[in-house]
Amino acid sequence: MKSAKRQVRAGRIAAAVITLAGCAAATHAASADTTRIEAARALMTRVRYCALITIGDDGQPQARTMDPAPPDARMVVWLVTNPATRKVKQIERDPRVTLYYFDVRSPGYVTLVGTAKIVRDPAARQKRWVKKWTPFYPGGAAGAILIEVTPRRIEVIDVARGIAGDPKSWLPPSVDFK
Repeated sequence: MKSAKRQVRAGRIAAAVITLAGCAAATHAASADTTRIEAARALMTRVRYCALITIGDDGQPQARTMDPAPPDARMVVWLVTNPATRKVKQIERDPRVTLYYFDVRSPGYVTLVGTAKIVRDPAARQKRWVKKWTPFYPGGAAGAILIEVTPRRIEVIDVARGIAGDPKSWLPPSVDFK
């Protein structure tokens, strides 16, 4: 009888240890994600320009330099463009995009893989307008459209913060968004 009680008790203790280990691992992963997101946000805010990469008509990636707004609380990035540009048609055809930020001073970079949406709504344009865009759009928000990029995944390297890729594969640390 005592042996059976000891086995049950040992089983409960083992289950508790496994549960605590799982919680600790989840907390560590959440902490790592928070650190990576904070590092990515800081780098993305610090760097003035990024590359917007879309899929061209021929299936080849097309890159161009953009002047983004800083990422919002959900890491969504807003960009402005002329409605007649080819990137608008490319995004409407295939909304998968990548934003690439590089900071030579850290050194470090952020790659944001996400989904883009063209936003023509005048109220949204007015709300999201960034003053630094005005010299390129004499009519202000009225003469432009917005691109909203929602992240699916970010990858970040920030040597100054000690965030580096895998030593063998160089795979950068990443965060997946749901």
